[in-house]
Amino acid sequence: MADWENLRHFLAVARSGTLSGAARALKVDHATVSRRLAALEAELDVILVDRLPRSSRLTAIGSQVFDQAVTMEAAADGIARIARAAQTPLIGKVTLSAPPVLAAHLLAEHLAEFRSRYPDIRLSLAAQAQQISLSRREADVALRLVRPEETGSVARKLGVMPFGLYARHDYPHRNGPDRWQFIAFDESFVDMPQQKWLLGIAGARPIACELNDIGGHLIAARAGAGVAGLPCFLGDADRELVRIGEDVASFSRDIWLVVHRDLRKTPSVRAVMDFVTALITQHGGFTA
Repeated sequence: MADWENLRHFLAVARSGTLSGAARALKVDHATVSRRLAALEAELDVILVDRLPRSSRLTAIGSQVFDQAVTMEAAADGIARIARAAQTPLIGKVTLSAPPVLAAHLLAEHLAEFRSRYPDIRLSLAAQAQQISLSRREADVALRLVRPEETGSVARKLGVMPFGLYARHDYPHRNGPDRWQFIAFDESFVDMPQQKWLLGIAGARPIACELNDIGGHLIAARAGAGVAGLPCFLGDADRELVRIGEDVASFSRDIWLVVHRDLRKTPSVRAVMDFVTALITQHGGFTA
């Protein structure tokens, strides 16, 4: 029978397409991935991966083994979730994945409050813009700005996060919209909804600077670099900024809470979900 750890490393190679990418995903060195992959091929007596100069491509038999290994992984993760759900109430580590803007500017500010309520729960907050897999236990609970569709997960819409345009109170062109210059993301974020919204407003007007973090947009706007498109809960709370362009097209993002169905009744996970739900639904910066 194939060693599960060898299979796990094979799955990482198949998903990342390179040995180095698999090493980064698993937080091990390149040599460990290569050794585990070679061991699996020796166990099965087949070649699973064609090792090319810059990539690793599955062979025909490798693709078949990958499909079976994915099924095995899902079953193994299911066993782990069942065991997790039976753990002692309100004790242990819970990983919460959230978009950077919510992680840094809302959730992090309330970690001390959560800790005082639940001293035996270690809340691990991961600021992640990309989608993560709850089935593969990359997080226990997640907040997302698009409705998750992962099989086995349960999602609930918590509210709506409206956006607006903001600039310093003394921004020189505050009352001259034709002279506004904008703070945007770079081209790697071209498909992000708020980037499309902002560029649609900017039109032919210049982009003053590009930053790939909403916190950077806030700081740049505060420094007078230009006009930023910010979540209203963030912009309205900043005393150095003022909302402008009340006649521009409105824009908002939905906020979704998602958990794997096997964990949703686990007491420690439930405590995190209830705490996050209260923060979002009772915050004046979000709408229902």
